[in-house]
Amino acid sequence: MLAGILFVLRSGCPWSILPAELGCGSGSTCWRRLRDWQAAGVWRRLEHALLQRLSDADQIDWSRASIDS
Repeated sequence: MLAGILFVLRSGCPWSILPAELGCGSGSTCWRRLRDWQAAGVWRRLEHALLQRLSDADQIDWSRASIDS
């Protein structure tokens, strides 16, 4: 599912034409999983975990970060 979600988000292709060759299920299944994971806060937690790992490894220069409101 994750591969299908990332493919659609990166390529911009419609969910309905997600290539079966990717082996990640149908576009509608991937879309439902994206929706459910969003509602469950999975993406927020994943972002936090990745940023924490990068910060712990001194791979982020926080002095160059900016916030736009």
